[in-house]
Amino acid sequence: MQFDATTLRYDAAGLLPVIAQDHASGEVLMLAWMNADAVARTLQTGRVTYWSRSRQSFWVKGESSGHVQKLVEMRLDCDRDCLLVLVEQTGPACHTDRRTCFYTALRDGAEVELMAPEAG
Repeated sequence: MQFDATTLRYDAAGLLPVIAQDHASGEVLMLAWMNADAVARTLQTGRVTYWSRSRQSFWVKGESSGHVQKLVEMRLDCDRDCLLVLVEQTGPACHTDRRTCFYTALRDGAEVELMAPEAG
């Protein structure tokens, strides 16, 4: 079956959430957003391209930081309203220079930092 991007279910702002996961380790790296054009650009270029809600512009992961996400595979969830991108991540995925954006755990009612920023 050929992929038809028009069957994706975007929210009222024309966006859908995208979870980035390291294809080799399975580690969840980050959550971001894509619009239809970002989905198309990602599939065409193999470089993961998001839509920045704050800047209202495209954001090619690693364009300024060098922390590139190379697309390995894109997956659709059962409702077609969320994407999972399996990526080859170069450097940290988080803007805080951590491997993942999910570096804080809630344990016994307290926040516990699981990792420090990577040395730059």
